[in-house]
Amino acid sequence: MSGTGDILKAVGEFGLFQKWLVLLTLFPCLSVAFHQFCQLFMVPHVPYHCDTSWIRAIGPNLTEEEQLNLTLPRDANGAYEQCSMYSPVDWDLGSIVAYGLNATEKCSSGWVYPSAPPPSLLTEFDLVCDRKDLNDISQSIYMAGLFIGAMIFGPLSDRIGRRPVILISVFLQGLFGVGIAFVPHFYVYMAFRCVVGASVSGITMTLLALATEWVGVSSRPKAVLISHCAFAIGQMVLAGLSYGIRNWRLLEIAGSAPIFGFFFFIRVLPESARWLVTKGRIEEAKKVLQKAAATNKRSIPPALLEQLKPEKQTKSGGILDLCRKKQLRKVTSVMSYAWFANSLAYYGLSLNVTNFGLDIYLTQLAFGAVEIPARVGCIFMLQWFGRKKTQAVLLLLSGLVCLIITGIPEEQPVVTTALAIIGKFTTSASFSTSYVYSAELFPTVARQTGLGLCSMSARVAAIMAPLIRLLGQFHRAIPMAIFGSAAMVGALLCVLLPETCGTDLPDDTGHGHPAAEVCGNANSSSGKGHMTGKDGGQDNECTKTTHF
Repeated sequence: MSGTGDILKAVGEFGLFQKWLVLLTLFPCLSVAFHQFCQLFMVPHVPYHCDTSWIRAIGPNLTEEEQLNLTLPRDANGAYEQCSMYSPVDWDLGSIVAYGLNATEKCSSGWVYPSAPPPSLLTEFDLVCDRKDLNDISQSIYMAGLFIGAMIFGPLSDRIGRRPVILISVFLQGLFGVGIAFVPHFYVYMAFRCVVGASVSGITMTLLALATEWVGVSSRPKAVLISHCAFAIGQMVLAGLSYGIRNWRLLEIAGSAPIFGFFFFIRVLPESARWLVTKGRIEEAKKVLQKAAATNKRSIPPALLEQLKPEKQTKSGGILDLCRKKQLRKVTSVMSYAWFANSLAYYGLSLNVTNFGLDIYLTQLAFGAVEIPARVGCIFMLQWFGRKKTQAVLLLLSGLVCLIITGIPEEQPVVTTALAIIGKFTTSASFSTSYVYSAELFPTVARQTGLGLCSMSARVAAIMAPLIRLLGQFHRAIPMAIFGSAAMVGALLCVLLPETCGTDLPDDTGHGHPAAEVCGNANSSSGKGHMTGKDGGQDNECTKTTHF
């Protein structure tokens, strides 16, 4: 349509300009990882019991053990009950000691944390007993923010551009992230987390589109997945930060404030040339393309620039455009479910880090570390086996691991954690595949809308994951069985998708998706093999290379 693909080849598919762009996207990804999982470390397991200081008015000289012995019932193991107490009475101390108390009630005056732990969400807002489920509910509200962000920022990016949406999202994340550290009530905390979640969606989706639209065919997967490696590093940094900073408010500031440093690079953040062309802003597109070529020490032939014609302007594609055409409708439906299933398995494992039985900080460190080889390995898998096979197999393995975990006895935390790490590997690689695959399936005019729909599906799963975890109180195997089954169904549906390995990005909805090409195995060919053909005026190139 616009000739942008040919011009980008002249500019350089992964030159210095694109490398700086990818490097710039790494910084927000570190912050995104922090916000995704920081709450896991803000609700530590600490001993607690009902506040029974009422008896001090009767017996001010009682020792702490005597007070607890008189006012708290014991469970079957002889330990003090944490969520119930003997009902206060107006007897004298002698009568209480002689006859004891029998009537019990729920904690009516709050709770006491005898170990005097550092301030945490649990101790400051009493997330225990009947309020314990607020922890998982607040995680779901954060995930709801991700959903709202996908719904708002996806279409908004297609209308006003990639660059302004990234800057708006970064500003919101920094402002409300730091603001969380000063909230007075837990419900205010949940509201602020919801806004942060929305900003996370705006950052992740729009950075993906920007990187995808600037980088050439052969380097597209590694450009996207390098930023995913930064997300994995961010999870490892979170483990170290949370281990060193136990005060939840200080931890929130330490993880949120650095994002403001991104604004020092506002001037060097480019707009997408592809998006500018589809909006008819040809002169702006020419300027940013020439700047990219100059940075890459390349030149663009004038004849190529003349291909960018304002009359070729295309209106933004909306949700209706994705539903009208049969092929796009199928792609949207299958990819939306694939994102849903992948997200359910990913967050089902990630948010369960406190329940696998080993040290939470080491487990989180391992969870972050295993994502790096998963993301990097995904680059080669996508080139060797193509998008469709990689997506289907990784989803299948993710579901299988979750189902195996349901059969591991609770007394074997090491085995459970090892399987969970394997599951984190496959779900992370599958998620990375989804990002690359989806960006190649949807046309430029509706790419962000399509990614927004897929991301919304993933956020629905993310909202459900903490709530599904609550079903574990009925049987510990129920949550993992649900996560695993959903992933395996997603793997089967991926068979219906077309292959996009090595094809040029489609610009308008007329094509539905790039023409399918077979992705060559690097082991059977050295260097690059090129296949060119016409599909609506666009060249399709299949690159047989796995060079990082």
